[in-house]
Amino acid sequence: MTKPDTEDIREQLVDAFEDANYPVSNPMELLPALPNGPATTFESGDFSMSVMDLRNAAQGTDDTEDRFPYETPESLADDIVEGLQDADKLPK
Repeated sequence: MTKPDTEDIREQLVDAFEDANYPVSNPMELLPALPNGPATTFESGDFSMSVMDLRNAAQGTDDTEDRFPYETPESLADDIVEGLQDADKLPK
């Protein structure tokens, strides 16, 4: 087993979402920016998740739509990584 690199996942998220029209007010506004649409995956070590699975895993106890709007891809990536860490999908 190879541990996923949290910073690598964060960078992949920023790269994938950087072309969205900010501010974004809901997750559907992000799909056109993704290189493979909803089939886009993020991978590092043993970690591999599609953007759709990632959203579900990162939600935790909070409804992620309550965190919208996002002004930057960095703030969006930070919240996703935090949610994945809280769900024990990524190391802290």
